Amino acid sequence: MYVKICGLSEPEHVATAVEAGADAIGFVMTRSPRRITHERAAELAALVPDHVLTVGVFRGEDPDTVRAAALASGVRAIQLHGRHPHGDFTALKDLGLRLIRAVDAEADLRCGAYDEDLLLVDAPHAGSGEPWDWAAVRGRPSGHWLLAGGLTPANVTEAIAAADPWGVDVSSGVELSPGVKDSGLIRAFLRAVRTDG
Repeated sequence: MYVKICGLSEPEHVATAVEAGADAIGFVMTRSPRRITHERAAELAALVPDHVLTVGVFRGEDPDTVRAAALASGVRAIQLHGRHPHGDFTALKDLGLRLIRAVDAEADLRCGAYDEDLLLVDAPHAGSGEPWDWAAVRGRPSGHWLLAGGLTPANVTEAIAAADPWGVDVSSGVELSPGVKDSGLIRAFLRAVRTDG
């Protein structure tokens, strides 16, 4: 099971995620309590070994803004969250970075429909940390897709059983408060996925 830990902003939490076995680490560079600058993202991305994907997360920014921040931060993937048009993905394809399309369950759930490499299916209210009807998407997304939205160490195995995703993504579910990650919760989340997922 592929695991992405998102919204990291401190070196200790990056190190914990890597050591605990995360496959991808997300740096939020858009409006959010978890937002960091591209300079900070570059500092953190430099701490991540090549086998762990570093992801710059954006929501609503135009392709030129995303391109500049992604190049400045050195991330190896770009996640466009929300209803970005197909053209935004096409405009970034030449960078050679992995592209992630993050949407809610009402969107086109075919991975690759917008030329993306990974699909992330999130709660209707992204970033709220509220669990949602994970079973509603079971069998609908195709290809490599991650389940997100309201996942925690306590419920991730239930969510995996309900939705049968290729991978999972967590942010608020490993936080003590908005934007403040907890190393113990990061380890617990990965342990729960690897043990039962």
